[in-house]
Amino acid sequence: MTLNVYLSGEIHTDWRDQIIEGAKDLDVTFNSAVTDHAASDDCGVAILGAEPDKIWHDRKGAMVNAIRTRKGITDADVVVVRFGDQYKQWNAAFDAGYAAALGKSLIILHGDAHDHPLKEVDAAALAVASEPKQVVEILRYVLTGALPG
Repeated sequence: MTLNVYLSGEIHTDWRDQIIEGAKDLDVTFNSAVTDHAASDDCGVAILGAEPDKIWHDRKGAMVNAIRTRKGITDADVVVVRFGDQYKQWNAAFDAGYAAALGKSLIILHGDAHDHPLKEVDAAALAVASEPKQVVEILRYVLTGALPG
């Protein structure tokens, strides 16, 4: 069995790298949002033309990025959505809701400080992890039936 995993959410830490490294011995293909913040913010105007107002600049970028995100989530077997501590990731909340609406196996990843604010998002998930290594262990179990250790 091969798993196609989409990694969504916070882009300011190395959580994606930790999961990919931890799962390198598993039959997993990873896909993700563009994690270059400047490229992600500016893709719309770089492709479709400049905007005089920042709101339309941002909207163009969000819409172009949504094409990639929707394709990645639609094609995924498992969607992992990370909520970081530093910023409010509204796009991650959308991604979690979209994945849940499509019936995707959803893993939410966040620290304890987000337990209460994300309770409804967590309720849509099949698992809520607090560390990237827990996500790796879920993937390992799903693919092999092996428990940690």
